[in-house]
Amino acid sequence: MNKVFPEFIHLQGKNSSLMLAFGQGAPQVIYWGKSLSKSTTPQMLTTLRIRQEVPASPAREAKRSLTTTTGEGFTGNPGIKLFGDDAQWAVATVVNDINQLSPHHVVITNWDEARKIALVHTIILDHQADVFSVDTQVTNKGTSPVNLEWCTAATLPVPASADQILGFEGHWAGEFHEQHVKQFFGSYLRENRRGRTSHDAFPGLIMHTKTCDQQQGEAYGFHLGWSGNHRLLSEKMADGRAFVQMGELLYPGEMSLTTNQSYQSPKLYASYTNQGLSGLSRQFHQYVRRNLLKYSALAKPRPVHYNTWEGIYFDHDVATLKDLANRACELGVERFVLDDGWFIGRNDDKAGLGDWYVDEGIYPDGLTPVIDHVNQLGMEFGLWFEPEMVNPDSNLYRAHPDWILSTPPNQDVGFRNQLVLDLTRDEVFDYLFERLDSLLSEYNIAYIKWDMNRDINQPGDQHFKPAVHRQTRALYRLLAKVKASHPNVEIESCSSGGARADYGVLEHTDRVWTSDSNDALERLKIQKGFSYFFPAELMGSHVGPRDCHITHRNLSMSMRASVVLFGHMGMEMDLRELTDDEKVELKAMVDLYKQHRALIHSGDLYRLSLPDYAMGVGMIAPDKSEALFSYSLIRSHTAGLPDQFKFEGLAPETLYKLHIIWPIRAGDFWPKSSIFNFDTNLPEMDGQVFSGEALMNLGKQLPRLAPNSALIYHLVAVE
Repeated sequence: MNKVFPEFIHLQGKNSSLMLAFGQGAPQVIYWGKSLSKSTTPQMLTTLRIRQEVPASPAREAKRSLTTTTGEGFTGNPGIKLFGDDAQWAVATVVNDINQLSPHHVVITNWDEARKIALVHTIILDHQADVFSVDTQVTNKGTSPVNLEWCTAATLPVPASADQILGFEGHWAGEFHEQHVKQFFGSYLRENRRGRTSHDAFPGLIMHTKTCDQQQGEAYGFHLGWSGNHRLLSEKMADGRAFVQMGELLYPGEMSLTTNQSYQSPKLYASYTNQGLSGLSRQFHQYVRRNLLKYSALAKPRPVHYNTWEGIYFDHDVATLKDLANRACELGVERFVLDDGWFIGRNDDKAGLGDWYVDEGIYPDGLTPVIDHVNQLGMEFGLWFEPEMVNPDSNLYRAHPDWILSTPPNQDVGFRNQLVLDLTRDEVFDYLFERLDSLLSEYNIAYIKWDMNRDINQPGDQHFKPAVHRQTRALYRLLAKVKASHPNVEIESCSSGGARADYGVLEHTDRVWTSDSNDALERLKIQKGFSYFFPAELMGSHVGPRDCHITHRNLSMSMRASVVLFGHMGMEMDLRELTDDEKVELKAMVDLYKQHRALIHSGDLYRLSLPDYAMGVGMIAPDKSEALFSYSLIRSHTAGLPDQFKFEGLAPETLYKLHIIWPIRAGDFWPKSSIFNFDTNLPEMDGQVFSGEALMNLGKQLPRLAPNSALIYHLVAVE
């Protein structure tokens, strides 16, 4: 008996609709956009989508299905590329089964009888956040092997009006930079072969209309939750149809499927909004908070960090560390993280990686004296690891030189004096877990900074097969096993900064080290880009030394501290070098962070559209009762006075008391009183009450500021 399937399925979000059609052939998205009412039927949409035959074109247009194929006659980029002995390259599936598990969860099975290939699409919509995840599984049911070259998570349509591309590029210490491109006929393609998410090709993409800005307009967001190689594509075909594809980039021969073997694509996360780019980010933030984060920011506040790296580097000494812990405690630090340099042979970055044993020459009694001292001061203790790497100058490498990923007889590519361990080998996996488990069991370690400081340039396993896919899956398994054995230990995803920031690794980690650059001006750009897909509580943001160790720029404590409030705050410097005035300012920012972190880590983000000499952001409580806004002046404004500063996202008829909470009013070198009071003959602006609509529609006249300075406002609703 023939199975009877629904002709359409409507996945309804809070403010968006996704309509799937299951006619002849494979499933396709026939509508994705603003929420549809019950008065609009799928048949109406089908009729409105009818396109006439175009001269010198096929009489019947090939469908833009969830997995487009050459076998269907699709001339855009295929959603799947594979080959075998039985013409699998021409695969063209039809719907074989539809299982709607809930109003927001559907599993679609597709089948090619001639070529014995099955495709399974899983779509799950978070109704509240208006974000859905979609992935595709391909299974070889035939008798001969099939080589898979490419399998997108999905092919998703984009309307012609959304013709502006917002992509992301960057480099070490300069991640998440925005890249704006107008869509064109052809393909916007970003590929990453670095073996990790990468600094330069973050797997996120936004398509939006020309009139869309931060607060209004239509936008479609896409993010691939994968920590290995990836490929993202936005294509506009000659027939005018446009679509986005994202998936794992596979090396030749990396994925060969024998009988009944399957490949599971990474998840593609997608969202639509008509509330501008900030509105799109708020939806992704809500999704992450509801689905990926293990700890509620309200139930478990994010502690203030002190990280030793830019303070002492490899110069470890128990007395020095205790002294730094004392100083950190006085500033209000809640978690003390011992960075690189604590294990045997690790006097610099040329040796020791892989030998995860405490260096008894530096720590004759192990880490216990330092940890006990930190704990007695009321702080948690965290420890740095780089498990996936090994130095050639290490006991581990000397004993097991074959444990690395390589492509012999090719010479290994030098990269930070280290090589990549092959996690796909059971003995490597077991060794790393034993070392981590042993240290976490022996010591009271509450936090791991998990680093990865090099690309995987030559990802060949012991059988000379490309291994990035299996290496990434093995990393996830190792993280999951550590978490299962030590469920209260939090893990930071660090990869020489922000080179491993994605929703895939977030399923196993709790924080992202956003960038190795602690330069406040660079951080403004980096953190803005990061905020498109990640909420503030995930964003590790530290106050660095007054002379940045990367850019060598000298910035005041007031400016450096202002940038960290809207993330997960920490500090990373030699605390012994702080002046008395700097200690007062830094302690004041720690106090502000503790006072407001519940709001920052649960609030709604509003990025502000400001002239290019300034940057600003707001964080507003969901009930509109409270808000924080920052204004950072990067260079001199073009007029005698800067523009009006317009607030966003407030309740129009609500009255708000406005407070200027940064900079603090103390010390001779702090900015002049004009920040708080334009003229001695005028009333002070701080503490006055204004309506939300006045603050948003007119805004507040800003005072004159010196470049590289910042203001932070706190607004509280009043009766």
